[in-house]
Amino acid sequence: MSEAVAEALVARKDEILERLKALLRLPSVSTDPAYAEGMKATREFLLARLKEAGLTDVRLLDGGGQPAVTGAWMGAPGKPTLIVYGHYDVQPPDPLNLWTSPPFEPTIRDGRLYARGASDVKGSTLIAVETVAAFIAAGGCPVNIRFFLEGEEEIGSPSLLTLIERNRDALVADAVLSADGGRASTTLPTVNVGSRGLTKLEVTLRTASKDMHSGRYGGAVRNANHELAKLIAGLHDEAGRINVPGFFDDLAPIGLRERADAAALAMKAAEFYGDIGAVPYGDPALGLRERITLMPTIEVNGMWGGYTGAGSKTVLPCEAHAKFTMRLGPGQDPARVQKVLRDHLLAKAPAGVTLEFLDQDAGSPAFTLREGHPLLVAAERVIETTTGRAPVRARIGGTLPITAIFQETLGLDTLMFGYAMPDEDVHAPNEFFRLSSLEEGLRGWPLLLTELGKVTPEALRGR
Repeated sequence: MSEAVAEALVARKDEILERLKALLRLPSVSTDPAYAEGMKATREFLLARLKEAGLTDVRLLDGGGQPAVTGAWMGAPGKPTLIVYGHYDVQPPDPLNLWTSPPFEPTIRDGRLYARGASDVKGSTLIAVETVAAFIAAGGCPVNIRFFLEGEEEIGSPSLLTLIERNRDALVADAVLSADGGRASTTLPTVNVGSRGLTKLEVTLRTASKDMHSGRYGGAVRNANHELAKLIAGLHDEAGRINVPGFFDDLAPIGLRERADAAALAMKAAEFYGDIGAVPYGDPALGLRERITLMPTIEVNGMWGGYTGAGSKTVLPCEAHAKFTMRLGPGQDPARVQKVLRDHLLAKAPAGVTLEFLDQDAGSPAFTLREGHPLLVAAERVIETTTGRAPVRARIGGTLPITAIFQETLGLDTLMFGYAMPDEDVHAPNEFFRLSSLEEGLRGWPLLLTELGKVTPEALRGR
């Protein structure tokens, strides 16, 4: 039946592409309240599609932030129940002037669909929705389905824990299939077996009670911008290695399997850096892929202070700010890592300089899908069937908060089975999704659901 469903989906590829374009026209930016109407319109679009497809219990799940969209099909008694995860929110489109075509007007060029959210992750999410709809239309799915389409992934899923606690009735399942978490190579078939974790920190540094005239006070009072810059510069050594005592204390050692997988996907440094116009950086003792998928990071995502408007203002700022994110390797505890960085910054701040930290969400740890898990076995079988090659196992450098959170709160493991490619400029101007990936996904998802229909619920839960 999976082959018939796949062929039916591919035959409707143009119709599905038009539906994807309609979804991409909805500006669902979760971080900016100015896009509230776009978020609402996207939820309404998804609710309508799930109802039209024949799912039941189609509704919004509230956790105090952006609601999630859910719907269920429970017509396969005795078969596993899978939560199908995707997210409908996208990153801001800025800077707008760097887009070749408008970010919310889907445009096809050279076999690529350009739009904000095309790759991350509306393309893969719609593939999952359309696959389930096609199975229902053909008589039924090989597994039971509960959709969970989140609206806060791009802002770190801050209300996800509350949402889960309030809506456990809609999340009773045996495992999770995620449309998020794409492929690791444009040339080799890959399967994702893990991701880095994430925690955030925002700091305000003060040197005085008010801003001052730089001519009257300069040279006698500390400049907040200078002091923050020094603290940030001290977080890494010249090679780019993290220089914070205790930061790596709970990091799990890189195993032989992880090193072999990273080596199988070794990247050519010249191409990697050439594509982004940068030069090599980071721990020279580690391979490039190890640096960007296995090892933790500290990154300053934004820093500001003083006058940043047009022209000049001769001010000596008393206050400066920075936003940090830390990607976490396997084994690292988000709360402990955040405390280590806080303590380090406080210890390095000179006399007369105060630091204030803005409370952030707890963050999420790294995730690993264990060796031999039925989700992994099924995914590898499907990928080999559809590509003719056994996939290389890969970890992603980004973070999918639901993987660790669903594991910790619901005891559910997650398979990341997205069809995005690593070069599709996610989070940047001119994001795109390959049209070839749409067809590949419409063939791969029916096979995956069929394979998982052969697995017992107990096996998926590790019993």
